[in-house]
Amino acid sequence: MLIEAKKEGERLNLNSPTALPYASAFLWNKCMMIHLNCRGYAVAQFMQPEPAKYAHAPNLEAKSFMQPEQPFYTHHPGRFCYVKDEESSLLFSVPYEPVRSEVDSFTFSAGKSDIHWNIEKDGVMIEMSLSLTIEEPIELWSVTIRNTSDKAKKLSVYPYFPVGYMSWMNQSGVYDADLRAIICTSISPYQKYQDYENIKKLKDKTYLISDMEPASWEVNQAAFEGEGGLHHPSGVQQEELSRVDARYEIPACIMQYRLSLDAGQEQKIRLLFGPAKDDDEIRNIRHRYFAEKNSAGLDGFEQSQMEYSDYIKEGKACIIIKTPDPNFDNFINNWLPRQIYYHGITNRLCTDPQTRNFLQDNMGMSYIKPRVAKRAFLNALSQQNEDGEMPEGILIHEEAELKYINQVPHTDHCAWLPICIKAYLDETNDFGFLNEKVPFAKGEVASVSEHMHRAMKWLSENKDERGLSYINQGDWNDPMNMVGHKGKGVSGWLSMATSYALQLWADICELNGDLSHVDAFRSQAEKINGYINKYLWDGSWYARGITDDNVVFGVSEDKEGRIFLNTQSWAFLCGCADDSKIKKMLEAIETHLETAFGVELITPAYTEMREDVGRVTQKHPGYAENGSVYNHAVAFYIYGLYKIGEADRAYRLMRKMIPGPDEKDLLQRGQLPVFIPNYYRGASSRFPRTAGRSSQLFNTGTVHWLYRCLIDGLFGLRGTRDGLLIAPNLPLKWNEVFVIRYYQGAEFNIKITRIPGILNNIVTVDGVILEQPLITEVLPGMSYDIEVKIPLRGN
Repeated sequence: MLIEAKKEGERLNLNSPTALPYASAFLWNKCMMIHLNCRGYAVAQFMQPEPAKYAHAPNLEAKSFMQPEQPFYTHHPGRFCYVKDEESSLLFSVPYEPVRSEVDSFTFSAGKSDIHWNIEKDGVMIEMSLSLTIEEPIELWSVTIRNTSDKAKKLSVYPYFPVGYMSWMNQSGVYDADLRAIICTSISPYQKYQDYENIKKLKDKTYLISDMEPASWEVNQAAFEGEGGLHHPSGVQQEELSRVDARYEIPACIMQYRLSLDAGQEQKIRLLFGPAKDDDEIRNIRHRYFAEKNSAGLDGFEQSQMEYSDYIKEGKACIIIKTPDPNFDNFINNWLPRQIYYHGITNRLCTDPQTRNFLQDNMGMSYIKPRVAKRAFLNALSQQNEDGEMPEGILIHEEAELKYINQVPHTDHCAWLPICIKAYLDETNDFGFLNEKVPFAKGEVASVSEHMHRAMKWLSENKDERGLSYINQGDWNDPMNMVGHKGKGVSGWLSMATSYALQLWADICELNGDLSHVDAFRSQAEKINGYINKYLWDGSWYARGITDDNVVFGVSEDKEGRIFLNTQSWAFLCGCADDSKIKKMLEAIETHLETAFGVELITPAYTEMREDVGRVTQKHPGYAENGSVYNHAVAFYIYGLYKIGEADRAYRLMRKMIPGPDEKDLLQRGQLPVFIPNYYRGASSRFPRTAGRSSQLFNTGTVHWLYRCLIDGLFGLRGTRDGLLIAPNLPLKWNEVFVIRYYQGAEFNIKITRIPGILNNIVTVDGVILEQPLITEVLPGMSYDIEVKIPLRGN
């Protein structure tokens, strides 16, 4: 079997290094993340306070001055181990790169708190495992070598951790025998002398520490590789490594262990890999992880593995399911809440997350760790302008500044506030949150409600003479940057999102007893819906927007970019489409946008620059925002489908987000079902060979919306001001499901069954039939047994 679930789905094993060569998994902690693929390649970064690398890619060409001693190589950072039989000279590598030797057995195992490989070749079993600490940017590696043959073996084992091109200013590497460590040193490049005070604080060293003294070592990558190349390095062809340092040369961390193992005998090597500021810090790390022991006799390495496992377990699901689709269950129960937790606890490892991302990531955290979400919402509101406008990004570190995309003006950030805060209120019933006092960016203090009123006012006023929302240099679709840069273009999607946000905030105000703005907000939303229908309805779907030059785009007349998904999805959410329009839109989406891998964001994808739309049209067709199956947008659509009662369509598309279980699907996507990527390749009719290929990027707002689709939509177990609402929307082919829902500190054990002969749902709690499908007076610590009977054909 290509992929196997183990330990009740908490591990997924891939049994081939070549079938899904880009299949990957990731780990993170409070200050770092690492993304590893099944063949051993890695991308890792840590915060200091901005994201930084300690294992570097080759020096890539850039539009800058010529650099001295330009290194020419194709290496990518990774974590590898060569194994040589000293008697037969047989050589292979773990996990698979760089030797690429065929092995007798291979397993890449993605766990929640560790990643490991089990590889066997010619009577030698290697287990290579990674875990992390909670607080520090340290990789904890263990390499276990076992002789599984019936005769003694003499082996050389070479952990090879490339460090790469560290700096054009200064880079070197040495072996420190006292520390049993290779230490690579660099100085981050800078030009202005004012930057020196920050540069000198950085962790510019990279180390590899061993708990076992190596027989030999190498720090010079070129000397190790020699004429054999990484496939068969000159260094491993020798009896021992040549112990060459690196002096303004590309450094690498390579150690050699010479092992004599009897039949059945094994040896474990433990390694620490990461960044440090100086040698004293490295010395301290070695002592804490390999020398100090607690009262139970565990050293810091062992303690950290246990603590890290507990840290990951803190991201607890609020819903556990058992349905007729066990692969779906496994992803929802084990992997989806983990991915939500990663986003909310790390802020995607940046110091200035985009406001829309920050708010949506904490919408998801409302279900996993609501206290974290609450702090985040308050922090975001504290950076709001007094006129109600939200900043492009949220600064979450005292030294942070708005960078990159956050220097480009977008107009959608206010719209996300009521959308995301509603999820928090649904889950916690913490309406007191709305009365908390929060400063604006310039110091004025007001309640959360007042902040929200001003945000809605800003949205309502940011409109043109037609009553549609300005787009400036982008909305949710970042690279749609030239629609409104002259100050006239408008966004159809944002007009819908504004209407939806106004309606949600009006509902929240009404529930909170604040009626002074309710009618005005609802009236504004109704007017916007009218403007949307007047200016953007194209006969079978809604246009995406109107450019600075008054050109409506995303319409049937367009050769490319004819239909956009978002203005259909959000038409369902804001309620601007009547039943006849909805029917036409669903037909259009199914005909033009839906594929075997989900729903494409745009079709046909752009193939050349359209200067009144922007750089989205310059992206490769079917890639990212230019016509991929962009899962974030698909999740919006699924949520909209539940709102209009399309449960079967919604589940069908939800299921397409998760790779497999069909092997053909897995091979085409190339991804393990341990996370949802931000997109799968689109333009499927034009480029079928690459259609469905996963981006392998696990940073995506998709997961928070998917969780909300499960809770509000599929299983219909949403919190309200009065209690837990029971309103499932199961696909027709499901006749029975079991759900555990954790809400307000209570546990709800729910059985949902289709029953012939009934017309409406019947909800029984602890044997008592409810008049309304609402469980009020929820008591923390209590457990409730609930039976839900739903009609056999439809809900």
